[in-house]
Amino acid sequence: MSSYLPTLKQLQYLVALKEQGHFGKAADSCYVTQSTLSAGIRELESLIGVTLVERTRRVVRFTALGDRIVDKAHRVLREAEELVAIAEASGKPLTGELRMSVIPTIAPFLLPRLLPRLRAERPDLKLYLREETTQPGIESLRHGNVDCVLMALPFAMGEVDSEILFQDRLYVAFPHDEPRDPPEWIGPDMIDESKLLLLEDGHCLKDHALAACNRPDLRASATMMGTSLHTLIQMVDNGLGMTMIPEMAIASGILEHTRIVARPLQSERAWRDIALVWRKNSPREKEFHLLAGILRDAAALNCRLPEAA
Repeated sequence: MSSYLPTLKQLQYLVALKEQGHFGKAADSCYVTQSTLSAGIRELESLIGVTLVERTRRVVRFTALGDRIVDKAHRVLREAEELVAIAEASGKPLTGELRMSVIPTIAPFLLPRLLPRLRAERPDLKLYLREETTQPGIESLRHGNVDCVLMALPFAMGEVDSEILFQDRLYVAFPHDEPRDPPEWIGPDMIDESKLLLLEDGHCLKDHALAACNRPDLRASATMMGTSLHTLIQMVDNGLGMTMIPEMAIASGILEHTRIVARPLQSERAWRDIALVWRKNSPREKEFHLLAGILRDAAALNCRLPEAA
């Protein structure tokens, strides 16, 4: 075996530069000086005898070969991390560091119930949370930036393993006086496409809501501008339209201090599946199943809403 192999530190510097697109920001993310990071990448280039990064005063541009090596570096770093995880998993489960991405339509509603339980039951677990929408979360998982993702299905994820935790029913939320005598449930045909407000692109809840309604005209006519569920709720409360929100948000009190009425959506698949997702064949698989159970129990602490709530 050659003694002239890239070091993990050099690969970390290269990956950080690709992700940040700036030497200073990449150095900060690696907790080193800019000169240290730059020197490390130059040493890597000298070692393998090729240019990976084209440097100018304004732009950091990776060569085609540099992009290929960054992809390989992601896998090497992930394998190195999993090597350490194998040793950690052989001891007490759910101890040490665990990095989890959580999508924004779950994080503020489930985490307040989860974190106290984890602190009480797993005091040696250091859970680092990262809130991001679904596709960036899956990319973070693929690149090894996080160990698992708490998200909603269905969603195209590639080669991963997952455990479904529970079903989160969808509700239609509308101003209190529209209609004046609301029924106990709302069918997709009762939704006025000209008044439907949804989250902007990137939020999978938008796609789940549209799929549940199975009305192509909704996708064409709905206004997609909400940056968060709380923003949508404020818009609806001010009479600007109606929206669809998950049960966990209602159960967590998102409609408190508003005059919004919410009714369950009645359709063949009026829910989303909340799931914990991790890399296939991860050495921490048993831990993730254990974490999934804790997540499921934390969600169960919140009683389900009555049908006409």
